Amino acid sequence: MTSSPDAARFPDAPAIRATAAAMADAARAETLRHFRSPALVPDNKLATGFDPVTEADRASERAMRAILARERPEDAILGEEYGVQPGRSGLTWVLDPIDGTRAYLCGAPTWGVLIGLSDADGPRYGVIDQPWTGERFEGGLGTARMTSPHGERPLAVRRGVALDQATLLTTFPEVGTAEDGAAFRRVAAQVRLTRYGLDCYAYALLAMGQVDLVIEAGLQPYDIVAPIAVIAAAGGIVTDWQGGPAHGGGRVIAAATPELHAAALALLNG
Repeated sequence: MTSSPDAARFPDAPAIRATAAAMADAARAETLRHFRSPALVPDNKLATGFDPVTEADRASERAMRAILARERPEDAILGEEYGVQPGRSGLTWVLDPIDGTRAYLCGAPTWGVLIGLSDADGPRYGVIDQPWTGERFEGGLGTARMTSPHGERPLAVRRGVALDQATLLTTFPEVGTAEDGAAFRRVAAQVRLTRYGLDCYAYALLAMGQVDLVIEAGLQPYDIVAPIAVIAAAGGIVTDWQGGPAHGGGRVIAAATPELHAAALALLNG
């Protein structure tokens, strides 16, 4: 476990983390109940194209909101499926009940549940939970750890890897617009290995020290607030493609080290 200045700023950090754990447990139950079920039929959020949502997404978010209503009624909520609920505490829970619904629909175990907590300055705490594998990645408010059926380990990014030896992940090969994709390919051409399709699990792997870079575009706040907190607690860096704050979504780069971050930013910006 690591220390953090945020722990002093949040004297109720243990209660916050306990609430997040209860939310993650509740979301696990709902998502696993529907996962790989032939009865699960997606709805489409778009008039053209395909942006799926399922009853599992909705049930997962409802379960988390019910816990917040009981345990933290003063906090605000931003959730993918049910939008904004105002609060009075200055804290906002940012929820993605299933990050990677397309993978979920395919039966692939690379989706996850994202639980983030932000204040006026940005993300302070996050959980990336993978219900099917039983892995939970937690960062901020004095902790940086991964728990799984195989035990517990601290989270720490990988150090000392040059760009030409780095592993780069992203979810979609298209990476947003044509311009975004061209920028991404400039980085991909310089790294040793590029892999696709892992959604939020890519950020968890970076926090574990398994990979070195994640570059994406077209994100929403609920896609990235929790990963920012987890990666920051593990010693990494997450910004937008100009090096600024990324918790509003859009184009995001996560890097294990400042050196990799700078090298990749230079390529992204031509």
